[in-house]
Amino acid sequence: MRTTSIFILTTLTSIFCIGQHKEPTFTVHPYLQDAGPNEITIMWQTSYGEESVVEYGESQKLGRKQVGKAFDVNFTDSRIHEVKIADLKRFTDYYYRVRTGKLVSDIFQFKTPPFASDHKSFNLLAMSDMQKDHQNPDKFKEIVNEGIIPYLKQQYGNDLPDDLALVMIPGDLVDRGSNYEEWQNDFFGPGKKLFSEVPVYPVLGNHERNSSFYFKYFSLPKNGTPGFAEHWWYKDYGNTRIIGLNSNEGYRDLREQYVWLENLLEETAKNEDIDFVFAQLHHPHKSELWIPGEEASTGKVVKMLENFTTETGKPSLHFFGHTHGYSRGQSKDHKHLWINVATAGGAIDNWGEFEGRDYDEFTVTQDEYGFVMVEVDGNEENPKFTIRRISRGNEDVFRENEQTDEITIYANDHKPEVPVAVSPTGDAIDFEGTMLKAGPFESTFNDAYHAASNWQISTTDDFSKLVLDSWKQSENWYYKEDRQKDDDLTDEPTKRLVPDTTYFWRVRYRDQHLNWSDWSTTQTFKTKN
Repeated sequence: MRTTSIFILTTLTSIFCIGQHKEPTFTVHPYLQDAGPNEITIMWQTSYGEESVVEYGESQKLGRKQVGKAFDVNFTDSRIHEVKIADLKRFTDYYYRVRTGKLVSDIFQFKTPPFASDHKSFNLLAMSDMQKDHQNPDKFKEIVNEGIIPYLKQQYGNDLPDDLALVMIPGDLVDRGSNYEEWQNDFFGPGKKLFSEVPVYPVLGNHERNSSFYFKYFSLPKNGTPGFAEHWWYKDYGNTRIIGLNSNEGYRDLREQYVWLENLLEETAKNEDIDFVFAQLHHPHKSELWIPGEEASTGKVVKMLENFTTETGKPSLHFFGHTHGYSRGQSKDHKHLWINVATAGGAIDNWGEFEGRDYDEFTVTQDEYGFVMVEVDGNEENPKFTIRRISRGNEDVFRENEQTDEITIYANDHKPEVPVAVSPTGDAIDFEGTMLKAGPFESTFNDAYHAASNWQISTTDDFSKLVLDSWKQSENWYYKEDRQKDDDLTDEPTKRLVPDTTYFWRVRYRDQHLNWSDWSTTQTFKTKN
């Protein structure tokens, strides 16, 4: 009996040991984080195993090795591995693979960023809200593997790291941030071919729920306010400063975040290497498709960016999500863009499904899947960036990487010619209303065309008491129609005016690059008694 017991115990121990020595597997394949001109962080997750090794080099022979750390993610044997590689050459292609025990990955590539002084051009991608829609569960996988990667190959034709520098994600990476499996299955799994060769920089959305998994899976720049590591941060790539912010409840009203942003923008203003500022946060200030999703605190961020741009002359934008559709707008008096980069997987907020509004700021709104490409031109004399919306359509109309919107912004101003205010002038103007008229748009800059007009009428010659302040765009795509169709922007009707009153009026023109002309010569007219 004793011999039998010893035999059984020995057998069970052997089985346990065999199980313990089973080779680890990848639960999250390698992905890139926090790239600098001379460094990069590589992460992955395995079923177990402490060894964290990256082999890398400038050819597929590799030849160099760096050891990192492993840490627990959910109180099991599973480990996230993090390896930081330093002493790299700037703007250089590298090959790498990762190793945990006998588990070895395929060989991937990455490319280090340039210095701003190199004046290199690069591309980045912005998308958001790829959380799983259970009615369309594979949409994010489709967007990555049938949308983004084929688009880059067709458009640029090089290896992935040469065609795309980084990915920005303004929130809602998964449906429930507290659900451990969703990170593996719904985000990293569908995105593995992209994230293995292009660094990804997310910010928190409401669906992340400030989960600890988010902070374990990502190694973002730790240059935010002490005590709020990775809630807000910034990263420089060439001539562009990228800023990540947290617009979630509990953080969006924190004084610390706004003080940090104010100080950062002050430093950026003095930094001659930075031409552009791209911020990202999850919640919109205004939303044409979904008014209930608007967040007033984002308006404070927008105002700070607008003031920064006007004071420094450095163009800026903010990427956002939350509303599941695409919108592109611009500030009236500032060279600042508003861009909703959703949706990359979450169910579309269709026209008419929720309360919406036609805002003056927005030129284009589309209830479609897709992503946004940004081409940054590092030209030393006149840097610029171009935004392109690449659509994957919706449930009614499928689009195969169709470009549906585009805008180019230059670092330098190229003002249109001052428009000529034509009429009305003089006395005896009908107080029931009249038509303001101005001359044609003119500009000496390249392909500039008439993209907006701003008309003002005042009872004072300093325009301190406005009775009309009309801002019209050359297009206004709202609810699937262009509400500005056939408007050439050279005239504008007034509303009913006060009889026997002298009025002052003026107009200015804007080109498609957000450059305003100076105001026209002020004209006067008097209404009939």
